[in-house]
Amino acid sequence: MTRILSLLLLCFFLTGSIHAQSKLDKELSSLLQTTTGSLGVIVTFHGNTAPTSAHLSLLNSLGITKGITFKSLPVAGVLATATQIAALEQNPQVRSIYLNKRLTYFNHDGTHLTGVRKLRTDKDMIARNNGMPVSGKGVGVMIIDSGVDGTHEDLKFGTHLVQNVLGVTNLNALSDLLPVTWLENVPNTDTNSGHGTHCAGSVGGTGAKSGGKYEGAAPGAHLIGYGSGAALFVLDALGGFDYALTNQYQYGIRVISNSWGTNGDFDPNHPVNVASKLAYDRGMISLFAAGNEGPSSDTHNPYAIAPWVISVGAGDKDGRLADFSSRGVKNEGGSFTVDGRTWTYENRPTIVAPGVDIISTRVIAPIASLEIQKDVEELEPAHVPFYTHMSGTSMATPLAAGIVALMLEANPSLSPDQVKDILQKTATNMPGYEPWEVGAGYVNAYAAVDHIFRNTTYGTYSNLTRRFSSHVNTSTEVTPFTIDYNPLLTANNQISFQVTEGTNSIEAKISTGGLLGLTGNPLNLILLGPDGSEHRAGIPVTFTLAFDRGIAVAAPAPGQWTLKVEGLQGIGLPETINGTLHQQRVTGTTGLNDIAGHPAEASIKMAVGARLVDGISGSFKPNDYLKRIQLADYLVMGQGIRQYLPVNGAATFSDLRGSEVLLGESVAAKGATLRDRFHTYNGVMLPDGTGKFSPAGNVNRASLAYSLVQALGLQDHALARNGKAVTVTVDGKQIPIDDAKQIPAGLEGYVSVALELGLINALYSVTQGPLELFPKLKATFKPTQNVTRAEFAVIITRTHSSWNNATQPVATTSSAALQAGVQWEESYAYPNPSTGLSTITYSVTTEGPVSVEVFDVMGRKVQTLLQETQKAGRHALEFDGSNLPGGTYLYRITADGKTSSNRMVITR
Repeated sequence: MTRILSLLLLCFFLTGSIHAQSKLDKELSSLLQTTTGSLGVIVTFHGNTAPTSAHLSLLNSLGITKGITFKSLPVAGVLATATQIAALEQNPQVRSIYLNKRLTYFNHDGTHLTGVRKLRTDKDMIARNNGMPVSGKGVGVMIIDSGVDGTHEDLKFGTHLVQNVLGVTNLNALSDLLPVTWLENVPNTDTNSGHGTHCAGSVGGTGAKSGGKYEGAAPGAHLIGYGSGAALFVLDALGGFDYALTNQYQYGIRVISNSWGTNGDFDPNHPVNVASKLAYDRGMISLFAAGNEGPSSDTHNPYAIAPWVISVGAGDKDGRLADFSSRGVKNEGGSFTVDGRTWTYENRPTIVAPGVDIISTRVIAPIASLEIQKDVEELEPAHVPFYTHMSGTSMATPLAAGIVALMLEANPSLSPDQVKDILQKTATNMPGYEPWEVGAGYVNAYAAVDHIFRNTTYGTYSNLTRRFSSHVNTSTEVTPFTIDYNPLLTANNQISFQVTEGTNSIEAKISTGGLLGLTGNPLNLILLGPDGSEHRAGIPVTFTLAFDRGIAVAAPAPGQWTLKVEGLQGIGLPETINGTLHQQRVTGTTGLNDIAGHPAEASIKMAVGARLVDGISGSFKPNDYLKRIQLADYLVMGQGIRQYLPVNGAATFSDLRGSEVLLGESVAAKGATLRDRFHTYNGVMLPDGTGKFSPAGNVNRASLAYSLVQALGLQDHALARNGKAVTVTVDGKQIPIDDAKQIPAGLEGYVSVALELGLINALYSVTQGPLELFPKLKATFKPTQNVTRAEFAVIITRTHSSWNNATQPVATTSSAALQAGVQWEESYAYPNPSTGLSTITYSVTTEGPVSVEVFDVMGRKVQTLLQETQKAGRHALEFDGSNLPGGTYLYRITADGKTSSNRMVITR
């Protein structure tokens, strides 16, 4: 990804037994084979205090005379030869010896998505905090990083930034074995990176230079910066922990944010893990970035695996997991004993927080932003000198650290274990991901603080901890593919692949290219079975913003399948399409004893395996009707629904009991879905006609369409369709829904969007009267027909990819654009269709070269309408196609280094 900064690097393979490791780390052991001089190493002694006189005597007796010792950590950084290191390794006083290696910073409106902004504006929550918004007031948060620019008004040194420390631990510059020294009260310690300043702003910047718009998660916290410059070594990081332990009471340090890491095995005896454990013992919560080497497994920062810390993965602002966010390993973990306590660890993140395109404080000088172009394009001019974009788990970690500060303000007596537990039990399930990828899910600050104030019953339906009734064990083969689409060379627009007997499902996913993706090229993805069956991804024609598409087929027939790309109604521009084919085989199931031979057997297995549904008491009951409380459960489980309980304690529904209350309140709440970043949309389930929830009531097709569309955050689009004809597109032709009048009032638009995106299919029949030459295709929706559990499994497996892949459209703001079915931010031709004269309207964000070209259905250029430099702003030009044959044409606009395409129709 081009957005990932060049500083990003993290990859390691966790292998071997913790108990079997020697005192030397592998990298140091390897270097000792080839190095003849001295090496900078970190010696960790047994104990929980600074090195004792016996420890110092040991170093002196071996002739080790250059280095530093810490004031609170049982650690010394020294220069030592191979012989001296070997002697240290044999000494019982020594716990471990590690190389002082260089670490990596993990760069790559988070406060809205996480519920922080809602937390600060909710009147009931403010009332519970003595009339003041929760802000992290008085909680000390240390940022161990490249430094902090305290000259920035958002991070003003002496008031908001209560201490700023410069710590440098250059062993080669030392001439003796001396205690560590720190340079305190430095206004700006971030003079050659900018990384730490951005992180500090995410923790608790006040937003002073933006009128509060870009304030951090905890603007009331006391910030303590510890920086060693752009080059961060293990000793530098340890210096930060040592400073926190030594000065904890003076500055009230409770939280330590660490947006850095390395590769290697997890070892509880590593000095960084020893340091974070001592901080844990003192009631301090350490957060570590998970790393930026996803999406592969086994890429997790080893310092983030320690069970006493919080590991933070990165998500985007639509609630999805960022591709770069590092993952752990499925079911990998172990146990070990430290200080008489047996610890159990898991190789997975703890939670996920926003980490893509995070806007936060920029160093005032002299560093230039690596994202200056994006800053100029997306920030207000007055904000560009003070704020910048960055992405990475580095950005997610300080946001999470700020949320921890909010929690500690709500209850300062919380222990690190309690904080970690609350974060996990209140997190939002992330559809399509397992704990080794996302931990407990997306962080929910609002629910976390609410739980602290009221001890509410969150977590019952967390995928991380819930006990599922049914299980499916699978293995998946992933194969990349490339198709060079060209409308003139139809034979090249497809590939063939084999599906073997026993394959449960196949899925094709687009990673780059058309399907109304980045370029807007209207291409369709089709899977053709050996029996002649055809499965289409569908094209959301009126959603001109990018919608990545994929298509899944349950229970595919064995034999040769074809993956084909074709243009909408045969229209499309040449383009290279890249993606992956996934073939899944079921290796075993439990709790599904009643689905063998059922027509939906494969879909049920697929849905259960993806945690989109669950069985009931050892069976699935496929032919039973789906109940409303079951739908609520499955929406929370697999559609990214936030946990919520009314803060004022008033129940919304009188007919829910026990844990059902959490489900009903969560799906009915305003801002229920993660896709609703600003918490403004209605809930994803409506009350029944009497205002009750009716947990045992059946779910019909119209209400299910509402829930699925609402979960995608498409409320504005659905409401814009209300009052308009409901149609479905088949082979490029729009067919009216015959029973549209039966759709409940207010849900017509939801059914339209659900049909267009393929979330729920229409039902078709063919009729031909005795005097009619050709048969007619008729479509119905049957909106009041109840949905069985098997039907829901089929629907949810077929449509689930829309949640995880679709880019959330922006609401239409122009009535003309709305009529044309496009968005103000995108280009459109109007009127469309036309008799030949149209106006093409488009936006240019920065001054530069612009071209507008028109192509026919075969991709041949018809006319170049414009090729010149234009200023930023909204532009329009006339297109005269009155001399062209009637038909469909594509126009392509290139501006700002990006290309978008759309279609227009000329009628005769």
